Amino acid sequence: MNPPIRLLLVDDHSLFRRGLKALLAQDERFDVACEAGDIGEALRCLRLNSADVILLDNHLPGVRGVDAIPALKEAAPASRVLMLTVSEDENDLAAALQAGADGYLLKTIDSDQLAETIIKVLDGESVISPEMMTKLVSAFRARPSNGTATPVPRTDPLPPTLAFAEPERDASAGTAIDLLSPREREILLLIAQGDSNKRIARELDIAETTVKIHVQHILRKLGLSSRVQAAVFAVNHGLDRAD
Repeated sequence: MNPPIRLLLVDDHSLFRRGLKALLAQDERFDVACEAGDIGEALRCLRLNSADVILLDNHLPGVRGVDAIPALKEAAPASRVLMLTVSEDENDLAAALQAGADGYLLKTIDSDQLAETIIKVLDGESVISPEMMTKLVSAFRARPSNGTATPVPRTDPLPPTLAFAEPERDASAGTAIDLLSPREREILLLIAQGDSNKRIARELDIAETTVKIHVQHILRKLGLSSRVQAAVFAVNHGLDRAD
């Protein structure tokens, strides 16, 4: 049996922390190694306890969660940082991804999805709540179409989701799109709209497992590693608009 995934909970609401800890304790895959109410306490926790995944709120006393990500990454380079917040502000989402967050979830997520997302983040995937995916895609749609990108000042490498944010439109992209079947293009469109696999399955009247297989095929054919990248790819190549 694999050792449990060690978690650090960072949230200034002790009642929420206790509830989340009790919820995660029901899953033998997880072990809440430490919990903190602010960033100073979180850093002290990391000095005493290793953590595989840090569940980080944004609205914290003193230093916001998104602003503390570099310090947390420096203190625990091997830890994944998963934002778990009420903030639906796209600026917070962008700041979190630019700072190196491995995922961004809203606190409205259900317990089963949270558990599976923790596993995905630990496996190296970048995960964003469907509601925030829609805002991310809308931000790309709103960019000027002159082909220029505004550089973002940063000191750390961007995660894969943002590293893909400004791809070049070249012939190879068109060739890759041609490899997609009509059903795969349909699913890619729904991904770009921020739909989850469950919602796509309902929309197309197919099994959710079938959707997952199609998504895997789409990522492989396009040479991508996450559905976030797939959504951005679709927007940048006009696949989110009706033909």
